[in-house]
Order: sequence, then structure tokens, then C-alpha cells
Amino acid sequence: MSKQDGTPVWFITGCSSGLGRALAAAALDRGHRAAVTARSPEQVADLVEAHAGRAIALPLDVTDRYQVARAVAAAESAFGRIDVLVNNAGYGYLAALEEGEDDEVRALFETNVHGLVDVTKAVLPGMRARRTGHIVNISSLGGLAAFGATGYYHATKFAVEGLSESLAAEVGPLGIKVTIVEPGAFRTNWSGPSMRQSKIRIDDYDETAGARRASTLATYGKQPGDPDRAAAAIITAVASPEPPLRLLLGKADYDIATDRLTTLRAGFDTWRELTLSADYPAS
Repeated sequence: MSKQDGTPVWFITGCSSGLGRALAAAALDRGHRAAVTARSPEQVADLVEAHAGRAIALPLDVTDRYQVARAVAAAESAFGRIDVLVNNAGYGYLAALEEGEDDEVRALFETNVHGLVDVTKAVLPGMRARRTGHIVNISSLGGLAAFGATGYYHATKFAVEGLSESLAAEVGPLGIKVTIVEPGAFRTNWSGPSMRQSKIRIDDYDETAGARRASTLATYGKQPGDPDRAAAAIITAVASPEPPLRLLLGKADYDIATDRLTTLRAGFDTWRELTLSADYPAS
């Protein structure tokens, strides 16, 4: 495996299924190289075997800092560098705010937020030294708009949005690019096997968070988004000379996000005078 090969090197977290697996397959099919990571690397062994010499499978639980350091070091040892980091590992959690279980909520943040930060911090030194690289953080439409029953998940994705914006401002002058990917409903395990939900159920929330729990789980296997097409879109964005800071994926995603912009603007304008009244009077 040549370290001098000029083809891009990807490091992708959460590749056992869904978007992470589709993205790893798409990058490899295009002749790129990839460190394909999963908590159980045997789940991605077939991808590596199909692209011998250009892929390695690495065990990675993003909540284990020592494993993060080992995986990044192994990828850099095998390929000489990491050109594109994709922070994809994450999952959802269903609960009304009052129903949230402390241990589950902390575990959610450990994976969706702190894991992303730890992997990014492990990869950044190499990118800084080379003054090049691209960090792709998989957020969600749920990082732009919030709904009942997924408040804790939204909180993790809103955190990813803010962290990513700040990161882009910090590393842009160093030649490193950042893209926040915001998928809508894609045909992955997010609303099925990988979804966690609170065991606590409060009757008063049956018609709000309870109803949305049911409707979210009912989407499994029927989501309109195609992970393979999403992967192709991400690769296109990464290859662009001027990649977007934010990339929405899916028509419903676009429609809801742009409606959100309109709603925000209307609210700001409605309360404009009260907003402006909070400043010291002009002298």
C-alpha cells in the first residue's frame, strides 16, 4: 500500500451500515483510498476485501479516546495521511424532554458530540502540518429545526452545527475545509434498529412526543432518501473547488429547511422594535 499514492485518503466513522457504509463504498468505487471504521470491523470486511490495497478496516468506538488515537495513527501509517475526515458515527434517541434518562442522554452526547470532537482533534494535527484537508461532519435536518420526541438528538446536532461553524473559521486560513452535511429522512437504520428510546412514558405527552415516537419509527424502510445518492452528492461537494459549508440532502429536507428560514425571519421582524430597544440609546 503506497504512502505516496496521490489519490484521496478518506477516514470515515460509523461504516457498519447506512450513510457511512454507502460513502465508504462510493469513495472506494471511485478509486480513492479509505480507512473504513466500525465498532465491529468484521461488518466492513467485505468492503475492504473488494478493494484490496486501497482500504483498511479499523475497529473504532468513537467514545473510546485510546481507540480513536490508535485508529487515526493506523490510517496515517498505512496511507501516509488523511485527506478527508467524515464524522458520521451517531444515532437517535426518542423521548420527551421530561422522559429522558440521564445515562442514555449522556451516552448520546458522548457519541454524537464528544466522539466527533475527539476524532477531529486526532486528525487535525496532520491536516495542519500539510495545510490541507477536508472535515465533513454529518449533522441532520435536526440540526436546523427541532420537533417533539427528538429534543436530545436535536441538541447533539445543534451542537455539531455550532462546533463546525467555529471550526471552519479557525481552520479555513490553514487551508482546511469544513462541510456540515444535513440529511433528511434516508433509508438507513436511524429510525429502525439503531434508534434508542426512553423506557419512561408519561401519558400527558401521548399526543405530542408519544405520537411522534410512533410516526418516526413507522418511517423505517420507507424513507425517501437514497444513501447511495447521498454518498455521491457528498463526494461531489468534497471535490468542488469551493465546497459548501452546509449541504442539505433530499427534497423534503430542502423544503423544511427553507421554511424554517422564512419562519425565523418572520419572528425576528415581528419583534424587531423590542429587540432594538435593548441597546443603550444612541448618543
